[in-house]
Amino acid sequence: MSEPLAQPVSQHRRLSLASLIQLGAMQRLLAFAALILLLVVFSVASPNFFQVDNLIGILIATTVNGVLALGVTYVIITAGIDLSIGTVMTLSAVMTGVFITNWHFPVLLGTLGGIATGTLAGLVNGTIIAKLKVPPFIATLGVLNIAKGLALVFSGLRPIYFNDTPVFNQTAMGSIIGKVIPGWDVPNLVLVLFGAAVVASLVLSKTSLGRYTFALGSNEEATRLSGVNVDAWKISVYALCGFFAGLAGVLIAARLNSAQPSLGFGYELDAIAAAVIGGTSLSGGEGTILGTVIGAFIISTLTNGLRILSVPQEWQTVVTGMIVILAVYLDIIRRRRRA
Repeated sequence: MSEPLAQPVSQHRRLSLASLIQLGAMQRLLAFAALILLLVVFSVASPNFFQVDNLIGILIATTVNGVLALGVTYVIITAGIDLSIGTVMTLSAVMTGVFITNWHFPVLLGTLGGIATGTLAGLVNGTIIAKLKVPPFIATLGVLNIAKGLALVFSGLRPIYFNDTPVFNQTAMGSIIGKVIPGWDVPNLVLVLFGAAVVASLVLSKTSLGRYTFALGSNEEATRLSGVNVDAWKISVYALCGFFAGLAGVLIAARLNSAQPSLGFGYELDAIAAAVIGGTSLSGGEGTILGTVIGAFIISTLTNGLRILSVPQEWQTVVTGMIVILAVYLDIIRRRRRA
C-alpha cells in the first residue's frame, strides 16, 4: 500500500489544520474539565468515592471499554461506524479460551490467536464495506450477529475457564506498580490500556495510516481522485479496529479468568460514546486518542459514582445516553460555526 503522497490531500489538511487543532484542543479541554468536575462532585457526595480501592476500580472498569474505543476512534474519523466490536471482543475472548484451554496452546500463542481473531473480523468488515460497498452500519451489524453466533458455537454455549493456566489471569491482574508503590495495586491490564493508547496516538499522528484516516473522513472522493487507494486504507482502518477489539477480548478474558460467550452486547455503544464524548466527530475528519481516553474515563467515572450513590442501573444508562446526545449536539454546533 505504499503510494506517493497525494498533494490535494496534503493541501486540504494544511488549510484546515489550524482550525482543527483549535477545535480539537477546546473539545479535549472541555472533556477533561468535565472529568475533573465529576471527580469533585462524587468526592463531595460520597466519602467512599476517593478511596484508593475505588479509584483502582475505575481504572479497571475503563480498560476494556477504553481499548475498544481506541479502535472505533479510527473508524469514526473516516466517517464510518463499527457496531460489531462488542461481539467481536466476545468472539476473541472465546477463541482465546479455545486456544489455551481446549487446544492447550501456550498462553502467549493463545493470546496472539485471540487478537488475530479480532483483526480478521475487522478485515472482513473492511472488505465488505470497501469492496462490496455495503454501508458500514449494515455491514458491521451483520458481522455483529455472525460474531455473536460463532462465539456461542465455538464455546458450546458454556463459559470457558482458564483454571489450568492461572498465569493468564495472574499476569493481567498482577501489579507491577503495586511493587513500587505499596497500596496502589493497579493491575497490569491498566498499563496495557495506556500502552495501547500511546501506540494508537502515534499511529494516528505520525504514520501514513493516520494521515489517510483523516483524509478519508474529510473528503473521501477527493482522496480517491488524488490517486490514493481508498479501499486498501479503509480495510486497514477496520482491521486495526478489529485488532483493538481482539486485544479487548484477551483483556476481559484474563480479567474474568474465563471467556463468557454471552458477554459483549452493548460494549460497542459505550466505546462509541467514549470516542464521541472525547471529541471524535461522527461526521468524520476529526478526533484524537487523548480525547477518547478522557471520554472513556468520563463514562466509567460517571457509572462508578452513580453506583456509589445507589442510583439504579437503568437510570445510569439513561444518564449515559443523555450525555452522548449532548456531546453529538455540541459537535453539530461546532461544525456549524466552522462552516
